[in-house]
Amino acid sequence: MKKALTIAGSDSGGGAGIQADIKTMTMNGVFAMSAVTALTAQNTTGVTGILEVSPEFLRKQLDAVFEDIFPDAVKIGMVSSSALINVIADRLEHYEAKNIVVDPVMVATSGARLIEEEAVEVLKDRLLPLATVITPNIPEAEILTGMTITGEPGMEEAALELYSRYGCSALVKGGHSINDANDVLYRADENKPVWFRGRRIDNPNTHGTGCTLSSAIASNLAKGYDLSESVERAKAYLSGALAAMLDLGKGSGPLAHNFELMGEE
Repeated sequence: MKKALTIAGSDSGGGAGIQADIKTMTMNGVFAMSAVTALTAQNTTGVTGILEVSPEFLRKQLDAVFEDIFPDAVKIGMVSSSALINVIADRLEHYEAKNIVVDPVMVATSGARLIEEEAVEVLKDRLLPLATVITPNIPEAEILTGMTITGEPGMEEAALELYSRYGCSALVKGGHSINDANDVLYRADENKPVWFRGRRIDNPNTHGTGCTLSSAIASNLAKGYDLSESVERAKAYLSGALAAMLDLGKGSGPLAHNFELMGEE
């Protein structure tokens, strides 16, 4: 069985973060492992508290995983401080990790800021160059590039700029009132943008969609699919989750993961 590691924050509401990652990896047929960067007190309506782990303890978690059950892919989500980003980069370089998916989580869907201002520069300098692919949404891509993104040409330009700056493939996700459900990938091994068209699903329960997509991409990379096919399969999984219409809470509700396993055919 292939293995995937998620490095991210815990979501007490279960709809995003480590919890969403583990559910997604399991449903996509890989063995999920985790290194927790922070505890959060949150639900579908907002984040009320963040308790960061120490850099020393994060390092111990990473060493424990890599020295025993070496992952076939790594997904990185919420990392709120420079010190934690440096630890992650150091250990990924030390163990020569492969198939690294970075979801540059900066602001929660509810609007809560999830990364310190100075940590953004360390993220750019240390972590993004190690990535196989990064998966920013429109606001995150704007922060990372300094661009204002409008429409498909702007998304393509941002994906190319991210590749040019950091040397990794970049999947710029639609939504946020721009090109909903359509994402563009600029691959590091190709000299052209590739579009992944999606159908818009009228479901308010979108908490955790970014975590889910990036974890599904990592899962498929772990299973040996190439990047484009991994993105395509991940988008299909996410569409199926949204179409399941699970609604558990009074707020926007956590994303559904209770449908058919997408394992090996």
